[in-house]
Amino acid sequence: MIKFRLAHLSLAFAALGFTAAVPVVGLAPAYAAETVRPEIGKPLQEAQQLMKSGKNKDALNKLRQLDSVSGKSANETYLIERTRAGAASAAGDYDTAAKSFEYLIGSGKLSSQEKAQFSEGLIGIYMRAGDLGKANAAIEKQLKERDDPKLRAYLMQNYYKQGNVTALENELRNAEKRGAMSEDMLGMLANIQLKKNDKAGYVNTIEKLAANYPSARYWTDLLNRVQGKPNFSSRLSVDVWRLKLANNLMKKPSEFMEMAQLVLQARAPAEAIKVIDKGYKAGALGTGPDAARHQRLKDLAEKNLAEQNKTLAADEAEMTKAGDHDGLATLGYALVQSGQSDKGLKMMEAAIKAGDLKYPDEVKLHLGEAYAVAGKKAQAISTLKGVGGKEGTAELARYFIMAINKPAA
Repeated sequence: MIKFRLAHLSLAFAALGFTAAVPVVGLAPAYAAETVRPEIGKPLQEAQQLMKSGKNKDALNKLRQLDSVSGKSANETYLIERTRAGAASAAGDYDTAAKSFEYLIGSGKLSSQEKAQFSEGLIGIYMRAGDLGKANAAIEKQLKERDDPKLRAYLMQNYYKQGNVTALENELRNAEKRGAMSEDMLGMLANIQLKKNDKAGYVNTIEKLAANYPSARYWTDLLNRVQGKPNFSSRLSVDVWRLKLANNLMKKPSEFMEMAQLVLQARAPAEAIKVIDKGYKAGALGTGPDAARHQRLKDLAEKNLAEQNKTLAADEAEMTKAGDHDGLATLGYALVQSGQSDKGLKMMEAAIKAGDLKYPDEVKLHLGEAYAVAGKKAQAISTLKGVGGKEGTAELARYFIMAINKPAA
């Protein structure tokens, strides 16, 4: 009889993760002193020597010789399969490795810790072999015993690779309930929706990405898509620019110039000056062949602001007498931008209360924006939540809430 000691298997299985880094499922060293017959022990020892030399396929061939030995005890079979599991994994023979792992997990000889490790290793083998159905079944079985974020991540990835949108969405909803929604999870869902031409679903997912993981990429995509909707009103272009400015998406001189011009057309010269000043501070304006043009626009904005301040009382009185609540709402917004927040907000609130506005949701959107400018975050969000409409106002109101809560850096 031979006293056989199981050597360190050093099993490692690469299971694809969500990022460039590749998680590795590693199994701790395992040793077991067992008495085996010479006809079993000698080939086992030889197989292990081959493994140490990196000759894992040769080790597998050596172990196959033991398959024909009759009358093997449970311990002998266990040692054979444990050695075979290491050799097959290292050799990339995933079918053989999976069978050995399945045997070991069901052998009753593993500690609870080892069983969990081998179960995770088996999942890695299934995934490397491309048998995602078996991998998912093994993951789901493990998740019933313990909730493991890493295993849920593997499950999500498998659903993504399979194109199983329904299962992926279910997992995402569950993750959202647990407060465990990751950027990678949402990114996978967005890619699937894009491939399936699910435009509504894709935009909904991009909204979640921009809200929770704000970046220029998500915000740019989101704003481009809302402007591309068939019913989007060109009147709201200035609000799109405001969102771009809030999320630091503006870089080019032409962008600062276009926004400033639109804001001037919206009769908010103080805001136009802020935009121009930001362009100067960013180094986008005031340099290059168009520097003089930039200065002329700044001069125009300052002139318009001076004129607005000069005729403010008369304009307000005239609009009030005429019942021009749209004009008063516009003037109120301009006042908020010029630093007269209390007066401007009251003017806008009164205009909305009058109830005869041409575009009530648009004015309500601007009131929410004005509250944000005035530093009244709670009122801004409350107002924006009440904005409806089908021309883009409802979407932009949601986006302003997102920008108020968590703008892109």
